[in-house]
Amino acid sequence: MLSLPNLASDFAAIWLTFKLATVVTLILLLIGTPIAWWLARTRSWWKGPVGAIVALPIVLPPTVLGFYLLLVMGPQGAVGQFTEWAGIGLLPFTFWGLVVASVFYSMPFVVQPIQNAFEAIGERPLEAAATLRASPLDAFFSVAVPLAKPGFITAAILGFAHTVGEFGVVLMIGGNIPEKTRVVSVLIYDHVEALEYTQAHWLAGGMLIFSFFVLLALYSLNPSGKRK
Repeated sequence: MLSLPNLASDFAAIWLTFKLATVVTLILLLIGTPIAWWLARTRSWWKGPVGAIVALPIVLPPTVLGFYLLLVMGPQGAVGQFTEWAGIGLLPFTFWGLVVASVFYSMPFVVQPIQNAFEAIGERPLEAAATLRASPLDAFFSVAVPLAKPGFITAAILGFAHTVGEFGVVLMIGGNIPEKTRVVSVLIYDHVEALEYTQAHWLAGGMLIFSFFVLLALYSLNPSGKRK
């Protein structure tokens, strides 16, 4: 049976994980959309390097990314010195440190689906909007964004789910502080390390069910997967 202290700790970790994933997904949709639009439309030679940087977290070990973010945001790093100068304090081992790390780590899972959706639109709808004297900004919001809606849905689902499942990056940047930086993935590790397999089963089973329904939603909502 689960004790009340363990239940409180588990629910705190679940709430923190949900809060982190929600904030990160919203931030990534805001900053990832213009990046995806630029990557989909540009013919600059910078497209290759920028696309590679965006996709880097897919192949880079999360502990490597976490290590360098820890250095940059630490007291000797450029970002750390700036945040201390601005009176914000150091970001490592705080919730907002987790947000920054998660934004970098989940970025390709948001940018790439939106980029693919923008590329699939083609030129004709935007050219038609231009003939109707729509400004580039009007064409973007009234034509490109509605047509790319499936890409935004996919990006939001993947970004949220990927943030929920993070382990290495959040452990490097946030450590394991109860109710501050301890998320579900870290708590499962804690339970296993303490041989608390019942608690680990509850959380791991919940993550498994969550992952299944995320993929189910992804395949159900994606029009490209439906027969015509």
